[in-house]
Amino acid sequence: MSLMTKEQLKQWIKEKNMQSVEDVQSALKELFAETLQEMLEAELETSLGYAKHDTKNKKTTNSRNGYSKKKVRSEYGDVDIQVPRDRAGEFEPTIVKKNQTNVTGIEDQIIAMYAKGVSTRDIQDHLQQLYGIEVSPTLISNVTNKIVPLIKEWQNRPLQAVYAVVFLDAIHFKVKQDGAIVNKAAYMAIGIDLEGHKDVLGIWIGENESAKFWLHVVNELKNRGV
Repeated sequence: MSLMTKEQLKQWIKEKNMQSVEDVQSALKELFAETLQEMLEAELETSLGYAKHDTKNKKTTNSRNGYSKKKVRSEYGDVDIQVPRDRAGEFEPTIVKKNQTNVTGIEDQIIAMYAKGVSTRDIQDHLQQLYGIEVSPTLISNVTNKIVPLIKEWQNRPLQAVYAVVFLDAIHFKVKQDGAIVNKAAYMAIGIDLEGHKDVLGIWIGENESAKFWLHVVNELKNRGV
């Protein structure tokens, strides 16, 4: 495939309707929903005191009892989740409470955990901030253990060899640093493939947008197949 001129690229973007952000919203919504789901699973695991299928460590007469479907509103649109239930009816979900139908406001905090440069300790700090001081260290630990593999898998997934356009966007989130709450930016690389579909290729935390930082981003995309 030959390279397009600037005018050809402009025409291609116009034809593919690149003003639409539906694909990006859809990708972020899927990521957000999957993370919420794992957080709810970890909450029930903490409440029961044992992991799924780990019956040898079960020290309660209570047990899992399937799921109930729930739709919640987010900045990315309506999100469908499966809320786990316990047989005794004692489980009270925290990240999405009973009767809660709107989770707007936590999206950027959750998506920011998928950024390269965020350590496991940073993820724990994010979760502590999301949940507040009322939750136990065990819950934070269990949720971290659930979502870190999810994050690593997403960060390292292979990408397509060719994208017609790659552009950057930023999300802003709050994080605790040196005892104070500060605003930070996470940069998203969004790729548009030859069919006009958009996808979030990766997210990175940048203390400053130096040439070294952008070179690191480009090299990482290259190492993943671009």
